[in-house]
Formats: sequence, structure tokens, C-alpha cells
Amino acid sequence: MSEAAAKRPPGLAAYAVVTLAYWAFMLTDGALRMLVLLHFHSLGFNAIQLAWLFLLYEFMGMVTNLSAGWIAARFGLTSTLYAGLLLQIGALLALTQLETEWALLVSVIFVMAVQGVSGVAKDLAKMSAKSAVKILAPANEQGALFRWVALLTGSKNAVKGFGFLLGTLLLGTIGFTASVFAMAIALSVILLAVVVLMPGGLSGGKKDARFREVFSKDANVNRLSAARLFLFGARDTWFVVGIPIYFYSVLSDGSLAGNRAAFFQIGAFMAVWIIGYGIVQAAAPKLLRAKRKSLAETVGHARLWVGCLTVIPAVLAGAVWFAQPQSTADWLTATLVGGLLLFGVVFAINSSLHSYLILAFTSSARVTMDVGFYYMSNAAGRLLGTLLSGLSYQFGGLTLCLATAAAMSFLSFLCATGLSRSHLSSKQSV
Repeated sequence: MSEAAAKRPPGLAAYAVVTLAYWAFMLTDGALRMLVLLHFHSLGFNAIQLAWLFLLYEFMGMVTNLSAGWIAARFGLTSTLYAGLLLQIGALLALTQLETEWALLVSVIFVMAVQGVSGVAKDLAKMSAKSAVKILAPANEQGALFRWVALLTGSKNAVKGFGFLLGTLLLGTIGFTASVFAMAIALSVILLAVVVLMPGGLSGGKKDARFREVFSKDANVNRLSAARLFLFGARDTWFVVGIPIYFYSVLSDGSLAGNRAAFFQIGAFMAVWIIGYGIVQAAAPKLLRAKRKSLAETVGHARLWVGCLTVIPAVLAGAVWFAQPQSTADWLTATLVGGLLLFGVVFAINSSLHSYLILAFTSSARVTMDVGFYYMSNAAGRLLGTLLSGLSYQFGGLTLCLATAAAMSFLSFLCATGLSRSHLSSKQSV
């Protein structure tokens, strides 16, 4: 490729290839989460032990995001994207070596370590894909940035939802080891395709990038990052351990056939939730009429929608607590499904607003740094939510899980109220 061609904006072609890579990664990420959760629960792991399996995954995601922005600024976005895919392939292959005869402690440590590698991989891929949107989106088209980031984020969540369903189907048909091996092979093929198809000129890196530049001096970036932390903590407090284990206790009769049916139903619910979340997320610019909104008005929406979100888990916690003395499992399950789907809709709008705002607040020169820091906060929220999911379910059941989620959402609301609109031009459009 000539030097002139390399300097041209890669535009839509690069956006398509980056999206393909991100889709492939998130399909395996969603499937792996359900495979690990349900496989080890069927082996007798309790809620806290299951939470431990995911803690290093979230912690390494947090560490990765803190440094990934600097790494991408130094070495380029394509390098970090390829590294994420390679590490995920390695993590999947490592899990094929897991033996059921191993002692419980050995199994936990091994899976935690592999999940840690997967956490690094996931957030390298995520930071690369999200940062690329800032560079690739047309700057002179009204609303383009919001639409492009919403489409990327929404579509990847829909794909991750299919991954949840795929994971449960694979577990119930070909088993754990064969499932992770098949996914490693498929992701390897995708990586080769991405390397061949990726246009040049996405981001070459800057040798003078310094690590301390990761920490932003922009108050809006820092407040939005804090709001993101508690937003995802609110979701994962019920999503990671609490709801899957509760539904398993309700749906499974303990037999092999009953377990398989429960796996499928849990996977279907998780898949529908994530797919619906992704669809709403992608449609958020249209739902919020982004073309007609200034950046200051969008900040106001970010406050409003997280306030609405807080109400939902609080009401559901009350419903679970009220129903506990009575034999109303079917009524309660239907209420939970409906309420959590509503949570998904409102959560998706919140997430889409945040994903746009972080790119709107940052500059192209700092995009990898600010996005990396922001998603470090995202990973910290997932880490906190994962830990609280196991602890709250173990000690207070689903009622405490949902009440804790409501408290986390309220903290996100408090952080969002601190976002400043005073220095944002009323004419600045999304």
C-alpha cells in the first residue's frame, strides 16, 4: 500500500472489519461465561465459589483497561485488537486441559487463571473496537458518532446474547471440553480473516505516549467513569450469579434431563436479555432523537434514565421479599422475567448514552487513553458486581441481590448528577 493510501481514513471498510472481529470475540465470550457458570454449578460449586471463578476475569479486565489505552496509543489499535483475539484463543485451548478429577481448589485456581487471561483479551478487543469508532466515524455528519458507537455496541451485545444460548446448547449436547475446543478453532479462522481483510491506516501508535496520560484531568470523563462503574455493578450484582442460580433452583428437578432443560431455559433467558439489550442499545439514537439533541441535552438524559433504572430492582426486591413466605414460584418467576427485561431496556439506553458521551467528551488525540480509563471503571463495576452477586445471594438470597443492585444504580445516579453542562455549547450536536 502506498504512503498516500495509508494516510487516507479507513472509514467504513475498517469499521466493518473491526465490527466482525468484535462480534466473533463476543460470541465466544458469551458462550464461555455460560459454559463455565453452568458446568461448575452442576459439579456442586456454590454461589461464592462461582463468583470466584469470574473475579480474576473482571480484575484483569480492570488492569488491562488502565494500561490498554496507553498500549494502543503506543503500538496502534490493530495490534491490541489482534492481541485480544490471540489471547482468547489461548484461554479457550487452556480450558480443554481441565480435568474433572482435579481437587476443588486446583480447579478453582486453574479456571480463575484462565479466566484472567480471557479478561485481558476481552478488554483489549473492546478498547480497540470502541476507540476505532472515534477515529472512523465521519466528523462532519450530524449524529454519526452516536449512531456508529450505538450500532457497534448494540450489535455486539446481541451477538453476546446468542453466545449465551450457544454456550448452553453446546454444554447440553457435546459437553464442556469439546465446546471450548470448537470455539478456539472458529475464533482462529476469524482472526486469520481479520488480518487479511483489515485496511491500513487505522492507528499506528505514537512512541512518545506516556503512561501517566491515561489519567484524565477532565471532570466529566472522571464523573462519567464513576457513573459507569456503579451502572455495571448494578447489573452484574444480579446478572452474574444470583439470577442464573435462582432460576436453576426453580427449573431443575435434579435429573440429567431436568438439568439439561434448565440449562437451556436459563441460557434462553440470558440470551433474550442480552439480545434485547443490544437491539435497544443500537436503536437508542433514534429513540432519543439524537439528531435533534445538543450534547448538553444528552447529559440531561443520562441523569434521567439512570434515575428510572434505580426503581426497577428496588421494586423487584420488594416483590421477592413479599413472595417468600408463600408458594408463588410461578408468579414470582414471571414477575422477575418481566421486570428484568424492563431493566434491560432502561439499562441499554443508559449504556448507549454513556458509550456516546465518553467519545464526545474526549478528543481524537486522547481517545485511547480516555476510553481505556473509562472501561477500566466499567471493569471495576463488573468486578464489584460479581463479588456482590455471590456474597449477596449466599447470605440474603435473591432479595438482597436485587436490593444491592438498586443501591448500586442509585450511586450511579448520584455520579451522573455531577456531570457538568455549563461548559458545553448548547449548539454542540451529538
